[in-house]
Amino acid sequence: MNKIIFVISGGVMDDPLFLYDEIRSAGDPVVICADGAAQKLVASDITPDYIVGDMDSIDEDTLRYFEAKGSGIIRYPGDKDETDTQLALEYAFEMGSDQIHIFGALGGRIDHALANISLLVMCVKRGVDAKIIDKDCELFVIDRSCVINGREDETISLIPLSTDVTGITLEGFMYPLSDGVMEIGRPYGVSNRLTGARGKISVEAGYLLIIRQIGI
Repeated sequence: MNKIIFVISGGVMDDPLFLYDEIRSAGDPVVICADGAAQKLVASDITPDYIVGDMDSIDEDTLRYFEAKGSGIIRYPGDKDETDTQLALEYAFEMGSDQIHIFGALGGRIDHALANISLLVMCVKRGVDAKIIDKDCELFVIDRSCVINGREDETISLIPLSTDVTGITLEGFMYPLSDGVMEIGRPYGVSNRLTGARGKISVEAGYLLIIRQIGI
């Protein structure tokens, strides 16, 4: 199995200790920061393996600080179409990882949060197991099936990320579904709940966003 890669985006991350604990429990994963996200790591004594982006949102002192500590600096031109988080993910793909955890991807600017969520579709297309994680929830996208090992009464929301998601089947949920369809503009998949410690979700076509409310 390839090493887990942590990608740190520039969104809200109120508790650096949470990230520190996640890194420790993952067994020293590779840490890639998207540009200015690296500034959040100074106080938590986390040194990223790489900082990726056009470096327009990180101050030069922080950049020199991490470079002196051994961080690789992967600099891109400022005139680009990709977000820095997308560039960090693509760099992770090049390293050959099949499991990526993304932190700091939510909160703050809604456009960046939505863009980061949409990047989960890119990960599915690449065959990479990727999820966005914060203290209260985790998000991932499926185009086939998944098993959720959680807890009874855990809140799970399902939101289509393609025009239609068809053939949706839910097992182990308070509101089960068989061969259902979800479409953008009709969010009836919000706030379902597990009836036990395990639930199964499968789809026949489309991209379905799964949101687990871990902290609720």
